[in-house]
Amino acid sequence: MISHPTAPPTWVDTPLRLRQMVADISGYAHVAVDTESNSLYAYQEQVCLIQFSTGDRDYLVDPLSLPNLSSLQPFFESTQIEKIFHAAEYDLICLRRDFGFQVNHLFDTMQAARILGKKAFGLGSILSSELQVEIDKRYQRANWGLRPLPPAMLDYARLDTYYLIPLRACLFQQLEQENLTGLALEDFQRFRLVEIPESKEMHNSSIWRMVGNRDFSPQQAAVLNQLWLYREQRAQQADLPRFKILSDSSLLDIASTCPQTLIELTDAKILSASLLQRHGAQILQAVQRGLNSPPIYRSNSHRPDDAYLDRLDLLRRWRKTAGESMGVESDVILPRETMDTIAQENPQSLLALGRIMEHLPWRFQRYGSQILAIIHHQEPDHYENHI
Repeated sequence: MISHPTAPPTWVDTPLRLRQMVADISGYAHVAVDTESNSLYAYQEQVCLIQFSTGDRDYLVDPLSLPNLSSLQPFFESTQIEKIFHAAEYDLICLRRDFGFQVNHLFDTMQAARILGKKAFGLGSILSSELQVEIDKRYQRANWGLRPLPPAMLDYARLDTYYLIPLRACLFQQLEQENLTGLALEDFQRFRLVEIPESKEMHNSSIWRMVGNRDFSPQQAAVLNQLWLYREQRAQQADLPRFKILSDSSLLDIASTCPQTLIELTDAKILSASLLQRHGAQILQAVQRGLNSPPIYRSNSHRPDDAYLDRLDLLRRWRKTAGESMGVESDVILPRETMDTIAQENPQSLLALGRIMEHLPWRFQRYGSQILAIIHHQEPDHYENHI
């Protein structure tokens, strides 16, 4: 029987309360953690709330009120305290980006659910199916930079961690029963090394990634660059996400047509009347700057060789079949980046493949000979004793 919260969460907004909280949570073997950011409401997103649950008490930490969170560093780095997240990757990126925290010894309930072949693994779905608990996700896209936070949002935030400890226990038991604990621990170890994505600064390669398969000339690419710079300036001035100024598709459509007058921009029907009024003149100026700028050419990227593409296709088909057999999505069998590295490096022995998969020992032991056989069109047992 799952107990439901009765006492209110503890709001932590002073250095003293933070020290007291750290002293408390550091005495537990399992602590649930979550973060809330303002990515939909600010030019540069930041963590606005960090939730902790111990099973006995829930804490809501307000980073916006605290001078720093350095006292939490030993907690996150501890290899003795397991930090339980749901969908850990984004939280780990945010914690490292904003505070420099390296998180050791974690458990990700979403990845555990994926490894177990659960078809719905969002927090609300998995709590409902595994613990028969229903939670309201209406504030998932709320502005967590608001202060004070309404009571309903505080309650929502605390529930994002409150049930993670019993959920972890439930999923861990299932992993043990299915002999999948090693696979899960392998992924948790891998997740803790997640890298912060590159900044969103516009450069030659990112222009062409944004263009995608559109038939853009180098001069249109120069126009797109000027439109992007204009949007960037406006977003920064207004402290709003870029998409709330102008969408990527709008920038691409304008750059592809290069309107010269307000009539042409209006007739293109790319922007609403309000956006035309707000940005029309500046957009036309950006188009002119782009037309007068040096063209931006695609970098000469060589097409991958056919042998690499063949190995990659073989591995994709193999992991899809293996995933269907195990009842999981294909990336659970073999992460995309590892699959790509194997296809590129074309290892000739299990020893060489083992070096590539050194961070995936469970998968290497289970699938290593199969993978090597697939890329070399051999029978799996051909490689079994040739490490």
